Amino acid sequence: MQRRKHVWLVVMILLLGLTACLGQGGPYQERFDEPGDWRVGDDADALGQVVDGNYDLLVKADTSLIWTTAGKEFADATYQVEATQVEGPLNNGYGMLFRVNDDRDDFYVFEISGDGYVWIGRYRNGGTDEVQPIVGEWWFESDAINQGLNQLNLLRVEAEGANLLFYVNDQEVGRITDDAFSKGDVGLMVETMGVGGVRVQFDNFLVTPKMQ
Repeated sequence: MQRRKHVWLVVMILLLGLTACLGQGGPYQERFDEPGDWRVGDDADALGQVVDGNYDLLVKADTSLIWTTAGKEFADATYQVEATQVEGPLNNGYGMLFRVNDDRDDFYVFEISGDGYVWIGRYRNGGTDEVQPIVGEWWFESDAINQGLNQLNLLRVEAEGANLLFYVNDQEVGRITDDAFSKGDVGLMVETMGVGGVRVQFDNFLVTPKMQ
């Protein structure tokens, strides 16, 4: 399958306005039993809501990347989240953000697609100044992904200093040494690539800070 390059129309309807920070002393876990600090909302491009213990993110726009953040801050940590695509075309992207600078929209992205591909990279200024893969040349195929609709995938990142290791369903899919971003917020994202209607449900976002 040939993958088209992203068109970076970034729509940020779901950014959290809170500035509270969680220190590095203990883990952070979000089960999405209620909206809590995660923003919910609906407009022409996307719908974010908490439904049946999941954060449910639907991107309606045909070519768009939508993300939402938690208003926390972490540095060295294990980051993991469960993600299940429930609607839409499989040519898409969904996953997590980490070490997010909400003021500058700089962050790392770890995303998979419903048809079995992985993209790992960094954004600067929400993709306006830089969209750079840091593992592989762009999207790459991985047998670790449970493909199709209603298939749960567990994404995990082990981040210690500049050393970043990436896992899907407990299988390593990439590792890199990259010191562009050292700390920041966490988030969820869904991306459409020409056809809208991609809906993904997220659950059990867990961040476990590493002991200093």
